[in-house]
Amino acid sequence: MMLPDAILLDLDDTIVAFDAVADDCWLSLCKRYAAEISSVDADRLFLAIYRAREWFWSDLKRHQTGRRDLQSARRQVVKRAFDELDLDREDVALRLADNYSDERERLVQPFPRALETLVELRRRGVELALLTNGEARIQRSKIERFDLARHFKYVLIEGEFGIGKPDHGVFAHALRALGREPQEAWMIGDSLTFDIAPAVELGIEAIWVDNTGKGLPESALCKPNRIVRNIADVLSE
Repeated sequence: MMLPDAILLDLDDTIVAFDAVADDCWLSLCKRYAAEISSVDADRLFLAIYRAREWFWSDLKRHQTGRRDLQSARRQVVKRAFDELDLDREDVALRLADNYSDERERLVQPFPRALETLVELRRRGVELALLTNGEARIQRSKIERFDLARHFKYVLIEGEFGIGKPDHGVFAHALRALGREPQEAWMIGDSLTFDIAPAVELGIEAIWVDNTGKGLPESALCKPNRIVRNIADVLSE
């Protein structure tokens, strides 16, 4: 197949599995910490945290501030869950949230064939840029842990750059760094809001990574050019 001159790639849930480990991590910690709280069981605590997470991340403003300070965001989520359950144990809430941050980062791993795909894209002459939202320390640690920087001509981290996706300036800056025009590039990412919609608006071919296999939601406000389950699929279609 014909590949473009350049590809812009998201990091979390595109190259590395991030959301996939969230529920198991929360449930494991709820089981551990419920033992300290006689008035609640692990399942009730997990469901309260799940509802608090849904509430917190559903708002774009909270999303922006939260992803730039994940520890604070997770503390707010757990404290909201404890409030819902009338649990007056802020010390436990803070420890649970902080342990979650440590455990979740430890569990993050690249998707199968993801790293090999980056190598193959470079071998075929495609220039790559990594565009990731989030705080600099956490995102940079993933990049270093999996030795990702060597695959990319340009890396843009929201916490270092100052703005993040879906701001059009992020995409425009990355294209300038690669010396490419929108029609010469693809954007590959898992978020319809942060990756796909702005790419479509800018005339960049947008490839949505549907890593859960649930398909395009009926409520989707944009339509990707293509849908794949794994970034490796772009080499075989």
